[in-house]
Parts: sequence; structure tokens; C-alpha cells
Amino acid sequence: MAVPRSLAQRIYLLAYDPDKGKVGSGTHLGAMLRAATLADLYLGGHLTDERGRATIDVRRPCDDPVLDALLEEIAGSKPHAWQSWINHGQGATVRAVRRNLDDGGWVHLQPHKILGLFPVTRVIIRDPHVRDELVGRVNSVLHEPLDSIDPADAALVAIITAADLDLVLDRKTRRANEQRIRELTELSGPIGPALRKSIQAAAVGEV
Repeated sequence: MAVPRSLAQRIYLLAYDPDKGKVGSGTHLGAMLRAATLADLYLGGHLTDERGRATIDVRRPCDDPVLDALLEEIAGSKPHAWQSWINHGQGATVRAVRRNLDDGGWVHLQPHKILGLFPVTRVIIRDPHVRDELVGRVNSVLHEPLDSIDPADAALVAIITAADLDLVLDRKTRRANEQRIRELTELSGPIGPALRKSIQAAAVGEV
């Protein structure tokens, strides 16, 4: 099965812990998915960076409901910093990305009740090899010639490292590849640094 096209769907699968059968707590999933959606819009030419703010460049359909929803949200608002767009709407984005993965056949959503009372949704990856391929792609980007790297793959690394997603790249690996990660972050645009700021602000209660 092919990997999903959207960065948000790829990030969701990478954040999924196969051993636990779920996305672990403390992964900053909502912030990562908002950042990934912004990165897709930026790399796709829909958004541009204007003095640190996300600005509509080309407004056209993206053929992806998550991307289209965020683009409409940005178009209907005054310009805001990238960090601001990452901070808001995280829950809705998580649910929408999860539905997209279910619709595309990458995951199965299973309604469930904890203690028979509290409704939750279990997420089951249908083909573990898709996640394995994404993990391999992230690791290979750390060693390939920079001029041969797809900016979308660079954005994956930038988002993962900004959120300290140890499940994919542990601290030791990040430290050993600090220079390459900086290069990949620059290649992918303003999203990685904005995500880092968003997570840091949330940690001290500023969001």
C-alpha cells in the first residue's frame, strides 16, 4: 500500500506507536498535524511567508478536505503568525486527519467505550509496512545529498524534531545530525521553527 500523500497523514502514522497500538500521550499530535497542514499549503504554493505571517498566495482547491478547510480559515481571517495557526483548531484537525486515513484505507476506526461508559475511538493501522516505509524515509533523508531531497520529506524531519518525537528520531540521533536537521528545516520553510515556539509556549501556559 502506498504512503499517504498529505504530510498530516504521514505525521499521524509516524506518531502512532505500534507497540501500544495508539498514538502515545505527550506527542503534541494536534500541533504537529496543524504544522504539517500548513507545511503542505506552503510547499504547494498556496501560502507564502510575509514577515512571519501566513499569507494567501494562490487560492485554489487542494482536493484534500483538511487542506481546503485550513485554507478557507486563513482566507477568512486577518493575517496571523504561523504559530497562531498552529495553536488553534488542533482537535478538529486531528479528527479530520484521522477520518481521511480511515477513508483512504490506511487505518480502521473502531468505536469503543472505556468501562462501558466513556466513548473513545481506537485507531488500528491496516498495513504496518506503510509506517515502516515512512520511518525509513525519515532516516534516509538524514544522509542523502541535500539537493536531492524532496522538501516534503524535509518538512517531515523538521516537524518531528521540533516536536521531539523520540518514537521516530530519538535524542541521540537528533544530536548526531544537528547540522543536517537545521538544513532540512531551512529547506522546508517557516513551519518547523513556528511549531517549536508553539510547543514551548504551551509548556509554560502562554497559548
